[in-house]
Amino acid sequence: MLTDISTCQVSLDSAPALDAWNGVILGVLSHGQSTGDHLGALIKHAPDFAMGHAMRGLACLMLGRSEMIAPAQAAQVEAARALALGGTTKRECLWCAALDDWLVGRPSAAITRMEEAVRLNPADTISMKLSHGIRFMLGDNRGMLHAVEQVLPAHDPAHPLYGYVLGCHAFALEEMGQYEAAERAGLRGLEFAKDDAWGLHAVAHVYDMTHRTDQGISLIDNNLSAWSHCNNFRFHVWWHKALLHLDQGDIPTVLDLYDSKVRDEKTDDYRDFSNASSLLMRLELEGIDVGDRWVELADLAESRTDDGCLTFADMHYMLALIGDTRADATDRLTAQVAQNARKDGDMAQVMLSPGKAAATGLAAFGEANYAEAFAHLSTAKPDFQAMGGSHAQRDVFERLTIEAGLRAGRLAETEVLLRARTALRAGCEDSFAASRMQQLGQLRSYGAQSTAAE
Repeated sequence: MLTDISTCQVSLDSAPALDAWNGVILGVLSHGQSTGDHLGALIKHAPDFAMGHAMRGLACLMLGRSEMIAPAQAAQVEAARALALGGTTKRECLWCAALDDWLVGRPSAAITRMEEAVRLNPADTISMKLSHGIRFMLGDNRGMLHAVEQVLPAHDPAHPLYGYVLGCHAFALEEMGQYEAAERAGLRGLEFAKDDAWGLHAVAHVYDMTHRTDQGISLIDNNLSAWSHCNNFRFHVWWHKALLHLDQGDIPTVLDLYDSKVRDEKTDDYRDFSNASSLLMRLELEGIDVGDRWVELADLAESRTDDGCLTFADMHYMLALIGDTRADATDRLTAQVAQNARKDGDMAQVMLSPGKAAATGLAAFGEANYAEAFAHLSTAKPDFQAMGGSHAQRDVFERLTIEAGLRAGRLAETEVLLRARTALRAGCEDSFAASRMQQLGQLRSYGAQSTAAE
């Protein structure tokens, strides 16, 4: 057996196969464009390497689209065939079991398998990264932090993947509101892994959450080598830059970034779609005319109303449908979410809560029924975390809830939500919070004047 760059033994028997597998590991950790090429080369050189097939299947499921289930199942068949040949390691068997678990609707069980693999060798960076990624999709920020801190003692500057572990630690710290520690870890990680887009973006999150827009923009502009090599994750980094410019009120730059970077390639990846739909919705909430940009997104969203893989994706499809006022498609998606909530599995639980209430609330917002929108969105809000993604990504739903409350005249409840949102940001009031607090004051003043006039 050979040893891979994660310091784990693998049942590979040739240098080209090991090189390809190490390329997969580095590609996943750095979100590199070449990851798929390395995976293809691995399977060519080692068609009986069960872990390679498991990696392919898990990667398909992480794409969060129903049409990727069939190729994931095909990878499962190949993994099982390879396992039956014998000679695999315990770690490789656990990866295959993780794929089996996810395919029966239990990504939470897949996490358990990955972390069992990590316990075999805490220096197993890639197993930690997959656990980290699945927990991210499930909105488990506390679990992300705990899991990465379990492997930190086994990673030091001599470990070839040390910087990437620090990047994961930075992101988990940021999602837990530990902003200073997250900034330190992320910047330190970039010293060891200059292509760690995940770590860079963790620090960008810190600057977004703490209203340090100039630092965030400079970080992104001055570290192109950390993310210019990326797959579609580079669109997400551009999205972060657009958010920072939006916080500054620089709308021309935001629109230019949307057209030339965020949505330059009109993919159907739900992550790219969520970047685009949430950015347009933020602009609309600021009273910006986004022109016909909703049309392309709404066309795509209409084709995915029956997808049902991820609540996070479905809610972003809903943003496009209400953005382009497609009432029939909005109704279909709302009904589909309710239907999916009656199924079994981890994802059905999220469709049940917060999915049903969030979908109903977003649909009501699109119909300008703000009282109903606020009722449903505020019901869903305590469970927004379960949709997955980051605080920054879910913030569009926070903003819509607050906006619905303002428009419905629910001022006291809306102020509570605004203050809680600011508290999550270490007490740093961004431009959205400042403008809405000002509106609250104006609405209260108007109400007092109206009462006095009566």
